[in-house]
Amino acid sequence: MSSPDPHTASGDRPPSRNSHAIWHPAREWLEEDEEDDMDDEPETEISEYPEDASHPDEDTFDDEDGFYGVNLNYLGNPAQSGEAAGQAGGRHSRVSHHLLLAVSAARLLNLLASNGMRHILHYSRAGGQMDEDEEDEEEELAGFFGFRRRARRGGGDPAPPVPSEEGAKLMASGDFGSNSYYTDELKKRRKSLATRTMWRELGIDLSGPRQEVQSITQGLIPGSVADKIIHFDSRCYSGQFSDDGNFFFSCSQDFRVRMYDTSNPYEWKYYKTVDYPFGQWTITDATLSPDNRFLAYTSIRNLVCLATTDPLDTSEPSVLNLSSSNGRQFGIWSVRFSGDGREIVAGTSDNSVIVYDLETRQSILRLRNHEDDVNAVCFGDKSSPHILYSGSDDSTLRVWDRRSMGDGREAGVFIGHTEGLTYVDSKGDGRYVLSNGKDQNMKLWDLRKMMTTAKFDTIDAQDYTSGFDYRFEPYPENYYQSHPHDCSVVTFRGHRVLKTLIRCHFSPPDSTNSRYVYTGSADGKVYVYNLDATLAGTIDVGQATVDTRPQDPDMMNSAYDFSSRSGDLAWQTCVRDASWHPNAPVVAATSWNGWGLSTGTCTVHSWNGGAAEDEGTPPVSRNYDCRLKSVREYDQFKETVHHLRSRPVYRRRYEDDEYAGEIW
Repeated sequence: MSSPDPHTASGDRPPSRNSHAIWHPAREWLEEDEEDDMDDEPETEISEYPEDASHPDEDTFDDEDGFYGVNLNYLGNPAQSGEAAGQAGGRHSRVSHHLLLAVSAARLLNLLASNGMRHILHYSRAGGQMDEDEEDEEEELAGFFGFRRRARRGGGDPAPPVPSEEGAKLMASGDFGSNSYYTDELKKRRKSLATRTMWRELGIDLSGPRQEVQSITQGLIPGSVADKIIHFDSRCYSGQFSDDGNFFFSCSQDFRVRMYDTSNPYEWKYYKTVDYPFGQWTITDATLSPDNRFLAYTSIRNLVCLATTDPLDTSEPSVLNLSSSNGRQFGIWSVRFSGDGREIVAGTSDNSVIVYDLETRQSILRLRNHEDDVNAVCFGDKSSPHILYSGSDDSTLRVWDRRSMGDGREAGVFIGHTEGLTYVDSKGDGRYVLSNGKDQNMKLWDLRKMMTTAKFDTIDAQDYTSGFDYRFEPYPENYYQSHPHDCSVVTFRGHRVLKTLIRCHFSPPDSTNSRYVYTGSADGKVYVYNLDATLAGTIDVGQATVDTRPQDPDMMNSAYDFSSRSGDLAWQTCVRDASWHPNAPVVAATSWNGWGLSTGTCTVHSWNGGAAEDEGTPPVSRNYDCRLKSVREYDQFKETVHHLRSRPVYRRRYEDDEYAGEIW
C-alpha cells in the first residue's frame, strides 16, 4: 500500500471517489492509487445500516405533508454553542461506527494500517478529558500507528485586550480609513450615510473629493440578506473579484472554475467554465492575471492549469509543471500571480515556495526553509515582485526578499501564531500583512517589526504548538495561549478557523477606504473587524441560505459532517472565502453549504441600510444554479419548509421519552 499524503493539517484531501462507502473526512487520506492495491478485494454493496438492524433513532415528528421527506433539522451556528463543540468528539465516534458498519473487513484493515485513521484514534472526548486507561490506550495505538501527538499546552492566558491600543493608533493614522469629523464625535452624532452626506454638501470636510467619498462609503458594510444565492453541487473552496471588479471566479470540488461578469456588481452574468482534468480532491486555489486575460488554477498536484478567460476561446488550458528536475511529486495549496503578470508563486505540500516564470515555462526559485506544508503565499507589493510572504503549518509567516537570496534564507520571520497558518494576504503597500491561523487568531503584522533570522535561529517554533487538528477537533471556546515571542501588531478573535483553510483579507481602498479586515468562519459567517480588533459587523451566510434547496438522497455519499446519532444531515455552513468588491459595498461569500456540508454556495450580499426586504427587481434571496439560471424549485422548497416550521409539531409519545408531548 502506498503511503498517504504527507500533509497532516489541511482539510483539503483526496478521497477515494469510487468507493460506495459513506464518505467521512477520515477517508481523505486514502489515495486513489491505494484503490489499485485493493482491486482483488470483494466489493460489498453498502447501506447506512444492515437490513436487520433497527435505525438507532427514529424520526420523532409527524410529517403530515410528506414534503420531500424533509427532516427539519438545522445546525444554524455549530461553533456558537459550547455544547455543540463539546459533542464533536462524540460525533467522530458515531461516524466511525457508521464506517464500521459500512466497510468490509478487508478494506477496514487496510484503512487502519494507513496513517489515515490516526486522527480518528485520538479524537477529542466530549468533555475534553480522558481517564488514565483511555490515555494509556491512546498511547498504545499511537505507538502502533507510528505517530505521537504533543501534549496540549495549558492555555488559560488572558486574551489580548479589545479594543487594541496599537490598532486604535493605526485607525487614527490614516492608513486604514479616516476618522469621523471631530464635531460628530463631540456631539455624539450618528455616523449615518445621511450625516456624512450632509457634511460633504456643507463643505466641512476639506480633505478632497476622493477622500470625502471614501469616508462616506467606509461605513457601508453589507448585510446578511443575500441578493443572490448561487448553488453548486459540490463544496466551494474559494472565490474572488478581479482587481477592477469586472470579474469574479469561484472554485469548487468538482474540479471546475466558473467565471462571472460582475461589471455591474448587483447583476451578475455567467461567463465561462474551465476544468482541471486531473484533479485530486478539489481545486485548491486560483488566481487571475492583472489584466484579467488568464486564470491559473491548481489542485493537490504539482501541475497548474493556465486558461484564457475569453469566452470564445474553447482551447484546452496550458499545463505548467512546477516539479523539480528529479520529478518529485507534491500538492499545491496556494498560487498567486505577480503584479506584472509574468510570474506565479506557489505554496506546496513539499514544504516549499516556488516561483515560476511564465515566459520561460520553468521554475526559477525554490525555497525549502519551512518545516511543514506551505498553505498560503502572496507577493508583498503589486508594483514589485521582490517581496514574498509564505504561511506554513509550522506556525511561521516568512518574508522573502529576492534581491538578497545569496544564502537562501528568508529576510525575516513573523512569530505569534501557536498553530499552523491557513491564509496570508498583503495590503499591497509593502508594509502590512494579514494572516489567519488554526489557533483561531487572525493577526496583523508590520514589516518593520519582523523578527531577524539571527533571533529566529535561537527559537524552536514547534515548542509552542499542540498538534491540534482543526479538521475534526473542536477548539475550546475560551482557550488562548499567548506566544512569548509574538511580534504581531493586532490580534483579532471571534471567528472560527475549523474544518478547512479559511481565508482572510484586507478590505479594498475604494469601496471601504481600507477601513477593515475580514474573514470567513466555520460558524457560517463573515466577520468584519475594525483595526482596533472590535467587531464592525457580521454577514450571516448560514441564516441567509438555510433550507434553500431540498435534500438529495445521494448527499450521504458526499456529506462532510453528520448532525445526530441517527446519521441525519443538518443544514450547515462554513464560509471558506469572501471577497469585497473593489468599487461597491458588495461582498461575495464562498462556502461549504448545505445538508451535512455536502454542497456549496456563492452568496452575494450588499449594503441595504438594514432593510429586510427589497422593492427592486429581481427580488432578493432568490436561488440560482451555477450558470445563474433561476431555480424556482429551490424557492418553493424554502417557502414550504418555513411554512412547516411555523406550525407547532408534537413529538410521538414513548413510555421512556421524557420529552413526550413537548412541542418540538
